[in-house]
Amino acid sequence: MLYSLPMPAHLDSFTHPLRYLAKWLLVSLLIAALAGTASALFLLSLDAATAYRENHPGIIWLLPLAGFAVGWVYLRWGSTVEAGNNLLIDEIHDPKSVVPLRMAPLVLAGTVISHLFGASVGREGTAVQMGGTLADQLTNALKLQTQDRRILLMAGISAGFASVFGTPLAGAIFGLEVLVIGRLRHDAIFPCVAAAILADQVGLAWGVHHTHYAVAAVPALTAWTIVAVAVAGIVFGLAGRLFAGATHRLSAFLKRHVAYAPLRPLIGGAVIAGAVWAVGTQRYVGLGIPVIVEAFAQPLPAWDALGKLAFTVVSLGTGFKGGEVTPLFYIGATLGNALAPLLHLPFPLLAGVGFVAVFAGAANTPLASTVMALELFGPAIGPYAAMGCVVAYLCSGHAGIYKAQRGAKAPFTRDRREDRAGDR
Repeated sequence: MLYSLPMPAHLDSFTHPLRYLAKWLLVSLLIAALAGTASALFLLSLDAATAYRENHPGIIWLLPLAGFAVGWVYLRWGSTVEAGNNLLIDEIHDPKSVVPLRMAPLVLAGTVISHLFGASVGREGTAVQMGGTLADQLTNALKLQTQDRRILLMAGISAGFASVFGTPLAGAIFGLEVLVIGRLRHDAIFPCVAAAILADQVGLAWGVHHTHYAVAAVPALTAWTIVAVAVAGIVFGLAGRLFAGATHRLSAFLKRHVAYAPLRPLIGGAVIAGAVWAVGTQRYVGLGIPVIVEAFAQPLPAWDALGKLAFTVVSLGTGFKGGEVTPLFYIGATLGNALAPLLHLPFPLLAGVGFVAVFAGAANTPLASTVMALELFGPAIGPYAAMGCVVAYLCSGHAGIYKAQRGAKAPFTRDRREDRAGDR
């Protein structure tokens, strides 16, 4: 169904789509201005925090205290928004109330602090939460009904994702694909596409620069290259499954055994700081963008992927704020780099496929991940990226990083009632 509500019989079949497009173009522009500006502020703050940490590496010893402080703030003021991305997804499935505005500043500050002191977290979660939260503030102002509010939230998710990674098409599809495994919400296509494209442009207008990755040479398709990428896709899917499962299990374990929430990131921070001292490098903390770039340029140690996976699981599982996606890019790129000589493939190619395929498996978003590869690495990698992402998705299981995701057999109950009303 293309429209947010069934088409009234008295409306002309041409004027109604025009009204729909005009309405959602205006709303998408507002969402893009909010989400794109918030992402720009976030990315600039993240750059400053990362630069300070790299110039003052000893600050990582304060990570336990930083984790405790963020945990205490969330316990005091953020208990209703602590679910983060899952809260947004739940509100789309079963709308109840407008997402509290405090989610945006809390996750922004919490993520910047996590990066400043050396936690291994990403940035997608923060951008998505800010985009969805700020978009939802328009619900009452525009007097939107339940179904339109669902679309509004989806467009906010798309805008946040697109503006933080500079991938508008992938961002649009992510907002449509992440809600239900194996099903797309077609009624939100135009708002998600418009909000994602416009939010990316807003971020660029604020002077945000995104990292460029080079896949220098893509080999011609042969039977072997397709089989080899499929084999790698199995490994990428299992890596995504391991990441999601380990993070959820560690979080559940600590919630059972450590009742006072701020103590969990304090413990995690102490473990991470001690591990950095033990391994003698900060290679596995923060975003890890320099290492991802290295994965496209030179062979890397096989243990880089495991190192990043372990540091990120501890960071997220103990309650540090941020996202999962950039660490998944790191894990996938370095894992692909390590697999390349075993499969007789160029390591830039398999680094690029791994970059998106581990994310596809962990997030259950193979379409968005494939499109992201096209936007980041160029169209030549398309067949390989599609094969790697689809195989990874199939081999990862359905217990991904977003616990609020539903299977295709779990329908939108209100949608069904609306559809039946429309049929009548």
